[in-house]
Amino acid sequence: MDGSTPYEGLPIVVGVDGSPECVLALRWAKKLAVPLGATIKAVTAWHLEVVFAPYAASELNGEPLARQIQDQALMEAFGDDPPEGLIGECRRGQPAKVLIEEANKGQMLIVGSRGRGGFAGMLLGSVSSACAAHTRCPVLVVHADRRSESAQIVTGAGELGSDADEPRPSHGETFPEKL
Repeated sequence: MDGSTPYEGLPIVVGVDGSPECVLALRWAKKLAVPLGATIKAVTAWHLEVVFAPYAASELNGEPLARQIQDQALMEAFGDDPPEGLIGECRRGQPAKVLIEEANKGQMLIVGSRGRGGFAGMLLGSVSSACAAHTRCPVLVVHADRRSESAQIVTGAGELGSDADEPRPSHGETFPEKL
């Protein structure tokens, strides 16, 4: 064996929504990128709920606001020292779906435990929960109120919205020895 992993050369994908948790997720990605030999791909998903005349919906574009939120989070996380090879991407779509699609092209997904939702006491938000259950790569969920430097990686597999395919946590996933 040559010691390579199936994820080698793939980016670390980070969900960016402007929350304090996403800033910590970006910082975790920077810590992990060099030892894993990975670049960082910051992904911001935007979705507009259209509840008025459908003809106007085609003219709405949330990308400028999404880009502004992403730029602000990147500045807060890295200041004037962004990681080498950092890629920022804004995509239209439901956040969980977009992040799962991007994560399945990466070696790891890092998300905040909860984003913009209003349920502050929940351990996981709907997006982080869906991502942990349905991605094919390891997922690191970061909590803003935790001071610990330790992290647990949970993997799962399944199709989003599929009742037949229950998430299968993989216990014992570990970071490579070089970390």
